[in-house]
Amino acid sequence: MEIVFPSLNSPEFEAAFSDVVRSIDDLEALFDKENIAAREAGDVDAETASIFDEVVGRFNSLTERLRTVNAYVHAFVTTDSRNEEALARSSQMDPQLARLRKLSKRYTAWVGSLDIDELKALSQVARDHAYAIEKAKTSAQHMLSPAEEALVSDLELTGTVAWGRLHGNVTSQLAVPIDLPNQPERLPMSVVRSLAYDADRETRRIAYEAELAGWQTVEVPMSAALNSIKGEIGLLSRRRGWGSALDEACDASNIDRATLEAMMEAADRSFPVFRRYLRAKARMFGTEQLAWYDLFAPLGEEKRKWQFDEAASFVEDAFRTYSDRMADFAARSFAGRWTDAEPRAGKRDGAYCMSIRGDESRILMNFKPSFGSVSTLAHELGHAYHNLCLAPRTQLQRATPMTLAETASIFCETIIREAVLNEGSPAEQLAVLDASLQGTTQVVVDITSRFRFESGVFQRRAERELSAREFNELMLDAQRSTYGDGLDPAILHPYMWIVKSHYYGRSYYNFPYMFGLLFGLGLYTIYRQDPDAFRSRYDELLSSTGLADAATLANRFGIDIRSTAFWQGSLRQIEADVERFERLTQPQSRT
Repeated sequence: MEIVFPSLNSPEFEAAFSDVVRSIDDLEALFDKENIAAREAGDVDAETASIFDEVVGRFNSLTERLRTVNAYVHAFVTTDSRNEEALARSSQMDPQLARLRKLSKRYTAWVGSLDIDELKALSQVARDHAYAIEKAKTSAQHMLSPAEEALVSDLELTGTVAWGRLHGNVTSQLAVPIDLPNQPERLPMSVVRSLAYDADRETRRIAYEAELAGWQTVEVPMSAALNSIKGEIGLLSRRRGWGSALDEACDASNIDRATLEAMMEAADRSFPVFRRYLRAKARMFGTEQLAWYDLFAPLGEEKRKWQFDEAASFVEDAFRTYSDRMADFAARSFAGRWTDAEPRAGKRDGAYCMSIRGDESRILMNFKPSFGSVSTLAHELGHAYHNLCLAPRTQLQRATPMTLAETASIFCETIIREAVLNEGSPAEQLAVLDASLQGTTQVVVDITSRFRFESGVFQRRAERELSAREFNELMLDAQRSTYGDGLDPAILHPYMWIVKSHYYGRSYYNFPYMFGLLFGLGLYTIYRQDPDAFRSRYDELLSSTGLADAATLANRFGIDIRSTAFWQGSLRQIEADVERFERLTQPQSRT
């Protein structure tokens, strides 16, 4: 991060932060001068088009610079939640972000009052941002009064934003008592969770029980946070005229309910296939059913030890089988040390990639000695490659929904998986297939459980707050309905609602990951049919994810995402992996 700014208290960072604040001041003054706000619908003349051009130009310039400043602060907060200076800077940033959200709402309401066709006829800027202004037009129909929207933006700082920060700080600083040989008496939660990948079953069991006990100690503040966040989101969705928070989430994801229902139906039909995989893995351990703590247990023998440097070299080589552009970009990221990989105290669990400036990104992950972490590295680099393709676009054109944001990450995961399966021994193939199926099981089966959990939470939260016990019961019911007899129903994970930070941010974060997985697999099938013709079209697709809805972009590749058949086609690729896994787990195959 030092190549961006020397430090959080450096004159360079202070100047950049002050510049952003002044730019928000200037944009606010422009909005007041030109009355950028909800108004009576009317014709668009040349003067209005000129004002639109200036507003969009200023907004794009400001948000480009804000992206760098905000990402810089976020990098320090998420890698060390005890960094008081970073926390102070983050708190200092929040009011500025709230001001910008207010201006964004005023802009949306203003665009909603304009005749879009007339605007596009008079403005090249409007034509360049056609999809963004069409989305704004739709959003304007679901806005409260200007005064109410301004109040909502102010209250978010002490509402959803504050509750989300509490979750991040509490969970990242949680240290868990654990009784393991040659280990400290207390370990950071992120380290305890990493023991789920340990080869020793007793170690996994002890870590699982310690983890659940650790989450129990913070269930009261975390249930308060989740109740507050979901209560606020549900209330605002209803007040803004959405049928439900799910309808609002679909719109934000640039899909319709028909697409979501087709995908979820296909997923539901596929659960017996995933249960076959889980039962086959259980047989490898000599048990009838897997316990929750066996989900990520390693199988087979891996040729490499999968330390981070080895993983980086492998990913770069695998990417080169697809294109030099992708491989060179990965090499550049490793040379620039864009990835914070080690688990440690105070660092948030999980993984993410964020755009920071130009075509640069930064990645946080908690690398574990398994192929699953190699896959995670490739996944996050896929996001970074997507950011590379988006770099020529303006900030408004870059607004990519979660559904399409997962396309490149899944595609990159598939590249490295295929690289290992094509060259590994049966034992190595088994290990890689298991790691891959672990991931797809999480994205299809577990994410469906999270989707069902969140749906239940929104339904009940509309009536009253839920207790931690009720959150646990909802989560267990969702896991039983999806994993079925693939897992021991007595050994599940009731506290997954605390583990997943996404619940404490946007609503219905879960289904876009499934969309990304299955859409990415569908694209990979098309790539294998004609690799040379695919590459340039693929990069253009990634560059265009903020320029059209998902159905329109998919149609460019002949894909109908409203058809259950498409999603079933992608799931059949996973079924082929399960069949291969079953063959490799037969005794005669493991020599």
